[in-house]
Amino acid sequence: MKNVLLIGGGGTLGTYTAEECLSLGYRVDVICLEDKNSSNENLRYFNAPATTEYLQELFRREHYDGIVNFIHYPDAKDYIPYHELLSRNTGHLIFLSSYRVYADLEHPITENAPQLIDVIRDDPQFLEQEDYALAKSRAEKYLKNNDCPMNWTVVRPVISFSAARLDINMVSGHTVTEAAKKNKAVRLPVEARNLTAGLDWAGNSGKLIARLLFKDNTTSEAYTVSSAQNLTWGEVADIYSDLLGVRFEWVPANYPRNTWSWYYDRSYDRKIDNSKILKATGLTASDFTPIRDGVITELKKLGAL
Repeated sequence: MKNVLLIGGGGTLGTYTAEECLSLGYRVDVICLEDKNSSNENLRYFNAPATTEYLQELFRREHYDGIVNFIHYPDAKDYIPYHELLSRNTGHLIFLSSYRVYADLEHPITENAPQLIDVIRDDPQFLEQEDYALAKSRAEKYLKNNDCPMNWTVVRPVISFSAARLDINMVSGHTVTEAAKKNKAVRLPVEARNLTAGLDWAGNSGKLIARLLFKDNTTSEAYTVSSAQNLTWGEVADIYSDLLGVRFEWVPANYPRNTWSWYYDRSYDRKIDNSKILKATGLTASDFTPIRDGVITELKKLGAL
């Protein structure tokens, strides 16, 4: 039985990754800040901040064949001591990047598509202040140029929705379910209505991440994590309208210039080519849950259906 450690794995992606790891016969430990308990003898939760000191002590007691690190480091330099420690204490390390690293220059998007960090030159405010997509790219560049074991795999998940976050373009959280209860309209940017949504059910994303563990020829590689159903934002909104009766108003976007998630992501077409990750994991399109069914699953958890 292989031992897997999920760092920061108590949230949306970590929960479903843990479930898939268990289904594959792995023993799973999860470090998280959420107060969680397990009745499964193969699943343990450690409620603690995943500092280097804490991890060093854990590695003195436990051996992990694989580690998935879900924590985001706004300054890529802060990730370096963690990578040095993790890569030397496991056989396979998965680093969580994001599909948001991609620029809007290739459709559909493949893993070799140009990244924002390489093409944006005329927006100094973005380059100086943005701490998500650019931080992910900088960490990826570090991975390729260091003296640590080359036992890492980069994953770039699209937005992964669950009961904790029901994303529709720039709307997240429980905005949609609350609007349905109060019979209020939800405003969405009309410019995005016919754009492909970089969106998937978290259960599909967790399945893909777990299935990359221990696969031959996946180290030193990057994978976009998506079932590539490639619905438009309008089609996603229609699912919620049909299920909840919520009304959407499509209005012109009017976001502040430093709303990076709009200007450098949600206003882009995010059609995904997922052939690389399908080949690596051995999964096919029939192995994934349709986005509509994923929405139903999460709405039932919230008691909204």
